[in-house]
Amino acid sequence: MYVDRKVTDRFSKMAKAVKVMALVGPRQSGKTTFLRHISGEFSGSYVTFDDPDVRELFEDIKTFESEYIEGNRLTILDEVQYGSDPGIKLKYLADRNHRLWITSSTEVILGTSVLSHLVGRISIQRLYPFDLGELSLSRGWKKITDSRERMVIEGMLKYGGYPGIVLQEDNEVKVNLLRDLLETILLKDVARVFTISDLDTLQRLAKFMAINIGSPLVIDNVCRDLGLSYSTMKKYMNALLKSYLLVEIPPFFTNRNLEMKKQSRYYFLDMGLKNALLNDFSPALKGREFENLVISELIKSGFSPRFWRTKGGAEVEVVLEIGRAVIPVEIKTTMKGVRIERGYMSFIKKYKPDKGFIVGLDVEREEVRANDCIVRSVTLKELLMELHRINS
Repeated sequence: MYVDRKVTDRFSKMAKAVKVMALVGPRQSGKTTFLRHISGEFSGSYVTFDDPDVRELFEDIKTFESEYIEGNRLTILDEVQYGSDPGIKLKYLADRNHRLWITSSTEVILGTSVLSHLVGRISIQRLYPFDLGELSLSRGWKKITDSRERMVIEGMLKYGGYPGIVLQEDNEVKVNLLRDLLETILLKDVARVFTISDLDTLQRLAKFMAINIGSPLVIDNVCRDLGLSYSTMKKYMNALLKSYLLVEIPPFFTNRNLEMKKQSRYYFLDMGLKNALLNDFSPALKGREFENLVISELIKSGFSPRFWRTKGGAEVEVVLEIGRAVIPVEIKTTMKGVRIERGYMSFIKKYKPDKGFIVGLDVEREEVRANDCIVRSVTLKELLMELHRINS
């Protein structure tokens, strides 16, 4: 069963404007399935750089062009980050007027060594694991009721949103596939691409992040606890981020110079992989896990969440900037109506937003005015709908 992805319209529109389309996102997020599905009108040819013969031929780009590109209306180059010097070679192919769709499972492909050669020739789109809406579609639901939303969220908290995993019926199969995927990501996308040989330490760091999701990260303390040098810690964290295992959430400041000096917080893009790291797929709904899920869904929807915290401890879990609007979002697992916490009120007084939200699972919907800010209690689905409405 093919599930229509939200990126489809945007990808199709940009594919008509440029010769090279880059679709980046985690391994097994559905990139190849998506491209093969929408390439029907072009009768696209598919080439994977997981094949050593392909990588060898790519050394001589003219031979590669003759073997795999010439005569095609479209060529899909899968996991192109494994090819040598892809930037200048892709530029050669684009300048030869070939239509290329490329994929990558790491952000390495977006580095200056590649993109600097393709300015004006490439559009970059991202495809993440299923979000709440896509996962609901995979179940054949046209309408998401509160009970259906909770059912999907509880499943995502345990098994995440990777298409090939969540579409399985057997939970034991899901768990085994998640463990296999985690090992593949660590061995191929992290260790191989970023030349990391100490896999035990890499996995210990990943487990540490899984235990401490959303907690302030003091790098010196982590280095001491794990026995890492500062440079190794930074290298490993960069690899986990660029391979889409972790996502970084910076603090919110109107003064960007202050923002650069403060520590970020880190979450997992997919809760299933977090659980695989800890070998814990328990169904208990915890505050940090739901907070992680909300942040992950915001990122999948194209938003850039931040957090706000003062020296005095006042805090708002998520702050979004949409256009000129600044929107605070408080995250609760259960709530009865709108209860304005001290930290949330401090933010409202300081930044004077027009709108704010409190998002939860068991929601008693209510709307109140705090100063001149309208604060609403909403479900996650309703929050995303409201944010897209504001964005449009």
